Amino acid sequence: MHSPGCPGVRTRPPRRAYGRVRRLATVTGLERAARPPLVVGFDLDLTLIETGPGFAATLKLVGDEIGFDFPIEEMASRIGLPLEQILAFHLPEDAVADAADRYRARYAEHGIAPTPALPGAHDALAAVRRHGGRSVLVTAKAAANARLHVEALGFDVDRVQGDMWGTGKADTLLAEGASVYVGDHVLDVEGARAAGATAVSVLTGGCTREQLVEAGTDVVLDSLTEFPGWLDEHVLDQRLAALEADLRSRGSVLVAFSGGADSAFVLAAAVRALGADRVAAATAYSPSLASTERDPARAFAEGLGVRVFTPETHEMDREGYRANDGDRCYFCKAELVETLLPLAARHGLAHIATGTNADDAVAGFRPGIRAADERGAITPLLDAGLTKEQIRAASRRWELPTWDKPAAACLASRVAYGVEVTPYRLARVERAEAAARAALAGAGLTSSDLRVRDLGERASVEVDAALLTDGLAEDTAAAGAVLEAVRAAGFPDAVLDSRGFRSGAMNELLDDPERYR
Repeated sequence: MHSPGCPGVRTRPPRRAYGRVRRLATVTGLERAARPPLVVGFDLDLTLIETGPGFAATLKLVGDEIGFDFPIEEMASRIGLPLEQILAFHLPEDAVADAADRYRARYAEHGIAPTPALPGAHDALAAVRRHGGRSVLVTAKAAANARLHVEALGFDVDRVQGDMWGTGKADTLLAEGASVYVGDHVLDVEGARAAGATAVSVLTGGCTREQLVEAGTDVVLDSLTEFPGWLDEHVLDQRLAALEADLRSRGSVLVAFSGGADSAFVLAAAVRALGADRVAAATAYSPSLASTERDPARAFAEGLGVRVFTPETHEMDREGYRANDGDRCYFCKAELVETLLPLAARHGLAHIATGTNADDAVAGFRPGIRAADERGAITPLLDAGLTKEQIRAASRRWELPTWDKPAAACLASRVAYGVEVTPYRLARVERAEAAARAALAGAGLTSSDLRVRDLGERASVEVDAALLTDGLAEDTAAAGAVLEAVRAAGFPDAVLDSRGFRSGAMNELLDDPERYR
C-alpha cells in the first residue's frame, strides 16, 4: 500500500544539536519505592497498526463525496504526517480543511474494522508490562480514533494522546517520563530526541533505514517482533549501569556472600566497579550453612581476587531464631549484619552489601530484608531494580559459573514454622538432602532443585516438578529409594510432595498450618 521513503519530510540537523541528558540516580532504603517505572511511548500508524486498509477505505469514501480521485497508494506513503499535510499535496488549500473534517467524521465507521495490528504489536506492549512498565500511545491520529483502534485491537496501553506529531510529541513523553519512544517515521525520531528518550525505529512504515539513521535514531528494528528481545537487553543494560554507578559511589564494600547466584553477582559487580582491593567477601559459618557450600564460595571469591572472611555467626543463641515463629529470618539477618559491621569497620570497608534482589522485595513475607535495612546494609541489586532472571542473564553474560546455580537457601528455611530450629535438625536436613540426591543418581535421575522439608517428625521431599512426571512418580522403586534414604538420614517418616519444588514453600504454612499435618 505504501512505497519506501519519507516524502515531504526534512530531517533535523546532526545529533549533536539534540544532546541527551542521562541521569543515573542512586536510590537506597525506603526511597527505592519512589523510583519511576519504565515508561515506553509508542506511535500508532504503521508502528502498532497497518494503517493502509482503513486509510484507503475512508479516503476513497471522502473522494467520492467531493468528486476527487485521490492517488491512494501515493498518499499512503506519507502516513505519519498530519492528515492536513497529506491532503495538501493533492487538494487546493481552501479544500483541505473540509476534506480532513470529512475523513475524521467517517473514519470511525469505515477505518477501524479493516485495520489490523502489525505483527509483534501485542507482544511489544506485553514486554513493557512484563518489566513492570507503562505504555503511552502518542500519535498524530485524532485521539478519539486512536482510542477506537486501542479498544478494537485490545492494546494494553495506559494513556492515549492524539493530535501530536514531530517534536510536539516530546511534551507528552516528558510529562509521562518516557525513556523510550518507538515509531516508524523520522518525525517520531525527532519527537524521541526532543524528549531525551531512546529512539527505536521499526521499518514497517515509509522510511528507510538510511533515513532513520540520518535522523538520529538509536535503534532500527525490522518490526516489532524484535522489540521484546531488544527491550530485555536495554532494560538489563540500564539496570547494570545503575548498579555500577551505585557501587562506585560507595567507595568500598563488604559483601555478605553466601555463594549463591545473587550474592556472587553482587561480589563480581563490586569488583568491576571498585576494584578487588576495595571489596571483600564475608561468608558466615554457622550450622545453617551447608558444609558443601563453603569451599565453592571461597573458591569463587578468591578467583575474583578479593579478601575472604569467614566469621562465625551465632543466630542459634537468639531465642527468636530458635523459636522459628515465622520471623526467624529477621533474627538470622540481624545476627549476620551485626557480626559484619565491626568486621567491615576493622578493615576500612564503608558498607555491607547483601544480595537482595527486586523479586525478593515483592515476594511477600521477607523479615530478613527489614532486619538488614534497619541495620544499614545496602541492597545494590534491589536498588538497581535487577530481578532474579536478569541477574542470571547478566551472570551468564559475564561468564560467572553461578549463572545457573540452583537456589540454595539456608538449611533453616527447610524447618517448618513452629518447629524449633536446632543444630541437630539442620544437620539432619543436610544429611537427608545429600542422601536423596545420591538415591536419585543411583536411579539415573537428577533434580536441579531439591529440598527436604522438616515438618517435625516427618519429612516432605520436593524435587523438580518435571521429574515427577518424567520419571520419579512413575518409577515407584526410585521414589521408594529416595524416601528410604531420607528416613535413614534420621527422619521417622518421609513423603514425596506431589507439587514439586517451590521456593518459599514453608511460607505456605503461615496461611495454612494444617496443610502438612
